[in-house]
Amino acid sequence: MKNDLSALSDLAPTRRQLLGLGLVFAGAAALNVVPGFELLASAQAAAPPAAQKIADHFSAVKSMSGEFVQFGPKGEQTGGKFFLERPGKIRFNYDGASNFRVISDGRSVAIFNKKLNTSDLYPLSKTPLKLLLDDRIDLSGDRVKSVKEEDDLTTIQLSDKSVFGNARITMMFDPKTYDLRQWTITDAQGKDTTVMIFNTKEGVSFAPDTFAIDYTANRELNTKTR
Repeated sequence: MKNDLSALSDLAPTRRQLLGLGLVFAGAAALNVVPGFELLASAQAAAPPAAQKIADHFSAVKSMSGEFVQFGPKGEQTGGKFFLERPGKIRFNYDGASNFRVISDGRSVAIFNKKLNTSDLYPLSKTPLKLLLDDRIDLSGDRVKSVKEEDDLTTIQLSDKSVFGNARITMMFDPKTYDLRQWTITDAQGKDTTVMIFNTKEGVSFAPDTFAIDYTANRELNTKTR
């Protein structure tokens, strides 16, 4: 994806926005982004072959970096750089003085706010990010809640109630290049956070500590702040 976006706001994301990005991750609602969004007749219905082909193509992208812009539930806008490595690893470095970081090391998702000296930790397996970062995006079974195919956009909505409750993730792909354009995560309260990615590069290598989480420092910090 090579499109350019205008300069981003330098406002730091709120704690809720970070939780939206890192946990239940993105602002227009998915239903507004894609007019005429159509639910599958049955949650058990098989995804269209074209949709699975797109998902397989994205799953084959084992590493990626680029820039992102995030829109919160009230239209709040922030941005920065991201780094992705399958399975399970992603990092978001936010612009701005607060120096926010969201990191998944394949096991946990950590949310750092260096300005406030806080660090929150959550199991990756309990977040919709797991579906995005799996080795393979599997569209079989009742994970698929909807698929919409249009000339310029293929939209796939997934959820897994047994893992992360009523949250869901909606991914939007270019049907010609199979590029992931954006995703929206809707939390249990129905609030949407949308992440658009651009200037991406695939097949990149990262330093060994790119996705590292310092569990000892996290534990010590949270012990001190209780």
